[in-house]
Formats: sequence, C-alpha cells, structure tokens
Amino acid sequence: MKKLILTLLMFSSGYSEPRDLSGKVFTFPLETNTAHVRLTTSKETFTSMTVCFRFFTDLSRNHALFSMATRSSDNAFLVFKSAADGRILHYVQNKEARFDGLDFFSNIWQPFCSTWASDSGLVQLWLNGKPSSRKFTESVPLKGTPIVVLGQEQDSHGSGFAADQSFVGMISNVHMWDYVLSHCEIQQFSSEMSFTPGNVINWRALEYQVSGKVLVEDKHQSCSN
Repeated sequence: MKKLILTLLMFSSGYSEPRDLSGKVFTFPLETNTAHVRLTTSKETFTSMTVCFRFFTDLSRNHALFSMATRSSDNAFLVFKSAADGRILHYVQNKEARFDGLDFFSNIWQPFCSTWASDSGLVQLWLNGKPSSRKFTESVPLKGTPIVVLGQEQDSHGSGFAADQSFVGMISNVHMWDYVLSHCEIQQFSSEMSFTPGNVINWRALEYQVSGKVLVEDKHQSCSN
C-alpha cells in the first residue's frame, strides 16, 4: 500500500500554495500523451497578454511550447513549434498567425516571449531577444475559464493530448501578464536581468499540478572559478 501511494504521488502531484521555483526547471524526459504540468490562474478575461519562458530541447518535430485553452477555444493562446525550420504557429482564439525565419538552436537555453493585444489584434514574438514581425490574429477580448498546460497541446479543455505533439526537454521561468510588456521589459527578461514578474502566472509564486513523468529539478548554472 505504501508503494502504491508513493507511485501515485510521483505521477500526480502539485502545490495548492504558491511555490517559488527560482533556480528550478520542469524536465519532460519522454514523448508521451500524458505527461504535463497544469498551471493555475483565476483570471477569465484578457484584453491583452504577454507570455514569457525559457526552454531547452533538441526536438525537430512539431511540438507545443505553451497551451492555454478555454471551453469555447482549444487554442485560446497556443505557441506551437512547427517541424518546418524556424517556424512558429501562434494561435489566439483559434486564429492562426505563422511566423517564419526564426533562429532556433538545439540544446541551449532560449528565452521566448509572445505579446497580443485585442485592440489591434496583433501578435509579436521575441526569440533570443530578437523581435519578429507583427501579425494579426483576433481583435476581441479572450474570455472563459482558462487551463494552461506545459508539455502538451490541448485539443479540448484540459485534455486531447497527442504524443507526437508533446514537448521533450526543459522549461523554466514561466510568466504571464495581462498586459503587453514594453520592448525594454522583454529585453530584461531575455537577458536574465531584473524584471517585474507575471501578475497572472509567476514562476516565483507558482501554483501547479504535475501529471505523468515530469521532474522538478535544479537548473544547472555556469561554472566559475
């Protein structure tokens, strides 16, 4: 019985109280249709958004980097890396914008940010501190109970995962704001300088639920003499 309880805790665990994950990473070591992290937020209406995180992977196939779904929109806010070189498909309320010519690198930590504002409907990406062009998606506020998932792409509200779209690698420093960050603030995040943490999702005070084979580990720091 004790062994069974420990197994259940390992494969489904989380924190109801916010936890500071500074210096930590989520490691997704397997291609699977189950392993994921669900992030908790109570906000249900967005007129604008910024999402930032850091990721590390060697994947060359399709995979989801950030997935937020509502009951009416499975791709409410989705960042999806295409198998095509340098391509991100970004969805807001199921409306797609395609970004090409982005400089992705394997097996190094890369900072990524995405901004969207409903007044213009424009999305812009920032990869490794470099901005993309700005493209139109949806120009009405995003409403509904959100489920935010790392490691999988949601084809329905909190489920509908596919192994061939799963993320394998490491993700850290996930933040979400209900406004568009300035260029300077995004550069500060990308350069690991001081920045204002997310007011919707905050890596330094994170409520989350782990399902399946996902590890919370220390982030390896550069060695110094």
